[in-house]
Amino acid sequence: MHPFLDTQRCHVGVVFALAIEADAFDSRGRDILEIRPDGFLIREGRVAERRVAWVVGGTGIEKASAATQMLIDGHRPQFILSAGFAGALADGITRGSVATASRVVRMNEEPLALMPYPAQAVDETWAEGASRPRSQSLTLATVDRVLCTAEEKKSVAQSLAAELVDMETWGVAKVALAAGLNCMSLRVVSDTASQTLPAEIAALVRPQSAMRKFGTAIAAIGHRPRAAVDLWNLWEQAVVDGRTLADSIELLCRSLPA
Repeated sequence: MHPFLDTQRCHVGVVFALAIEADAFDSRGRDILEIRPDGFLIREGRVAERRVAWVVGGTGIEKASAATQMLIDGHRPQFILSAGFAGALADGITRGSVATASRVVRMNEEPLALMPYPAQAVDETWAEGASRPRSQSLTLATVDRVLCTAEEKKSVAQSLAAELVDMETWGVAKVALAAGLNCMSLRVVSDTASQTLPAEIAALVRPQSAMRKFGTAIAAIGHRPRAAVDLWNLWEQAVVDGRTLADSIELLCRSLPA
């Protein structure tokens, strides 16, 4: 019998949006069991001797909410972690740094409180690489599309009084809190407040098959050849950011009571 085919609760359930956010973390687990309910791929295994379940749910609130509910129903985690990449909305937040937040906001919705990242989860040697989680007082905004320009980021920062932006955490937190669970957000900053992203990135992060995504990339390159270089650079950065994210989650797992 697989060691996880029982009723013991997971220490934490982790919700990613994109495969590239989860790829590095996948390699940190052992005794991994894979389950495919309703189109999702959920993995459960041991990370730092803690029992962890994680899912790549897709981009946007609707998919993130469904993935979170699936994780809660099937794996009974003690709390939920919304993990992945986020854009900076405030100056001074550097690309590649790890950021946490004390609350998540969304236009025309109530703000939701987030669980703090535990101080004991910060490894001082690792933190010297500028990846230490930032102040717990940051506010994270969840929006419905990628913010590609500095002007768009400034507008959201002003309207929602936020320093970070993603497309999932509000939905993840809403489902977790409704189930009586705390939710934490742990994000690697993928772009600064002043950085302009390639317009093509918005199309590539939409939910679609690998073949359709390949076709989208080819079409983008055909329309704008420079996009090939821009997208390659973003992919390389995302691979590095994924490793930073995996380090952060593993350290968090080590800090949890066994």
